[in-house]
Amino acid sequence: MTATTQTNGLRPGPVPAGAPAGAGLPGTIGSGSYDPADVTFLLKDLSAADLERPTEDREEDMQRGRHYSEDLPVEYQPDESYLALYHQALERSATRVALAVGLVCELVRVAKPAPVLVSIARAGTPIGILMRRWYAFSLGLDVPHYAISVIKDRGVDLNAVRYLTERHDPAALQFVDGWTGKGVMTRVLAEAAPALGLDDTMAVLADPARCVSLYGTRDDFLIPSACLNSTVSGLVSRTVLNAEHVGPADFHGAKYYRDLEPHDLSRHFVETVVARFPDVAAEVAATWPELWSADRTPTWAGWAAVEQIAERYDIPDVAMVKPGVGEATRVLLRRVPWRVLVAPDRVDELAHVLVLAEARGVPVEELPGLPFSCVGLVRPVRADGETPEFHTPQSRWRPSEVAEGGR
Repeated sequence: MTATTQTNGLRPGPVPAGAPAGAGLPGTIGSGSYDPADVTFLLKDLSAADLERPTEDREEDMQRGRHYSEDLPVEYQPDESYLALYHQALERSATRVALAVGLVCELVRVAKPAPVLVSIARAGTPIGILMRRWYAFSLGLDVPHYAISVIKDRGVDLNAVRYLTERHDPAALQFVDGWTGKGVMTRVLAEAAPALGLDDTMAVLADPARCVSLYGTRDDFLIPSACLNSTVSGLVSRTVLNAEHVGPADFHGAKYYRDLEPHDLSRHFVETVVARFPDVAAEVAATWPELWSADRTPTWAGWAAVEQIAERYDIPDVAMVKPGVGEATRVLLRRVPWRVLVAPDRVDELAHVLVLAEARGVPVEELPGLPFSCVGLVRPVRADGETPEFHTPQSRWRPSEVAEGGR
């Protein structure tokens, strides 16, 4: 099924003002290129806004303190050889992804038998859709799923939260993301959700940072949706919070890339993984009780590793250290990378990372004992030679500041 083929006849993408009931929320990006039954994006439509900026200019401004949510990177468009690597990675890991989906769904269901899934746009959204599909496959449940904006240092979209709590039991809301790196989203939720009367626990497929208690695995394995940008995420951009385009009563914003519809793989990714659900159902049923009873207390070991890497490479701010295969891929796709560190025993699983690094002229260094599959390091690009100074004092943050109480 292509992005432009809808089972219910609805055109994908933004919902215009005056749209008929059931078409989605007017003024939003609707369900992106996904089936409207799978997700509702609570994101203002900014498709007409000129928000993309060259990577080098954007990186230098960010290292001067400009917030990354003010604008957007130019979407990376892969060539045929890279797309072939993506498809190979998906074929190789779809069963593993399906298993992780089933396990995290069962852990969530213990406390929330009928959850309302709230994925963090955009990396969390494919995972939220897969979780929704698992509940339908395994239990016959029709689970609501929304995608909202959660932004580092700027918090949760309060208008989106208000929309959700007016329509659903707040105790049923379950935040969802794809993976953990340093645990930034975990921190944001821990700081914001309790004050809103919400459970701040986040469910992820992979928790290599060891900072959440609901996960499918703590192994840093490749979730193929990390390999691409909008073309595997409903053709939706990163979220935007810019006062020029987003008013106090608006949801945070995003763009819908209609011009990329011929290249969209969003539904293909979902359907490929869903097709593996029958293959893993027995293993999920046999494994999840053992996982539930195991010690899943967050240790924040990933953050400790990041600090050690920053010290080893004389990096002034941990904002420039991006741990895990998902985050390292993001560095290569939309930041200015300095180098990539890889675990020697995981090199065979990182073909797409090696291809991206070679294409951008980024050195790859094997580092024995690395607790992640790989780590991306951002290059300082301030033209004045000054030390990078990001918008956040996170270089001074310690996990103990939010870890109390088992978060």
